[in-house]
Amino acid sequence: MSNLPRISNIILYPIKALDGIAVSSAAVTPGGSLLHDRAYKIIDERGNYVRGKNNKKVHLLRTRYDLAAQHVTLTVQGTQEPFTFHFNTEQRKLERWLCEFFEMRVYLVHDSTSGYPDDRIAWGPTIVTEASLEFVATWFPGLTAQDVMRRFRPNIILTGVEAFWEDRLFGEPRTFREFRIGNVNFDGVNPCARCVVPTRNPETADEYGRFQKTFAERRKETLPPWSSATRFNHFYRFTVNTRIHPVEAGKSLQVNDEVRIYP
Repeated sequence: MSNLPRISNIILYPIKALDGIAVSSAAVTPGGSLLHDRAYKIIDERGNYVRGKNNKKVHLLRTRYDLAAQHVTLTVQGTQEPFTFHFNTEQRKLERWLCEFFEMRVYLVHDSTSGYPDDRIAWGPTIVTEASLEFVATWFPGLTAQDVMRRFRPNIILTGVEAFWEDRLFGEPRTFREFRIGNVNFDGVNPCARCVVPTRNPETADEYGRFQKTFAERRKETLPPWSSATRFNHFYRFTVNTRIHPVEAGKSLQVNDEVRIYP
């Protein structure tokens, strides 16, 4: 049995800012993203994102996906009535439903090639370890590792290694750390700078008091020796940003794929 870290979970977020779906495998797109991940975004009439950063109502939407059937089912938190839409044939109907929910004009935009990553330089999936999620949860009474995962929304979760092992996947400023998961080559870019969204309960939008300050203090205190401190202009950073080059398109990541860092 190999002692290399391996994938325990792959999570995709088909509509940017909404709930994710766990999958057993994910294909790499020509744009270097994972197929279906953040393939849709909700925008307002000015073309601005509608997401948790600027609209707390986003947190009240629960979503379930059937990717094979191209269906999304939405439920407003606290209600029992689900609404199911086909992404291709009922997109305008879904837009009207979202307009009513947000009480403003919004549009659903699709990009199957590259999706809509938060970081255009590090457009690949974000990576974290199970141990990191579990350790961060100990900083916040009442939160579990699952709660932390939902707040920080990683794509790839690794098992078999210690907390913050993922910090080995980035190096000094202006460098990239090359590594491989399964047969897919990656560049590790940097520790991901976080926004206001993780400070909120993902179902109610209620703020967790002093979340950002507590996180930054504890992250600094527990920064592992293998982590490049020069990459932390502040310590409210968690998970690793990556990029996958388009030459990797067509390959797939699988649960249980192993991670190997190149010398």
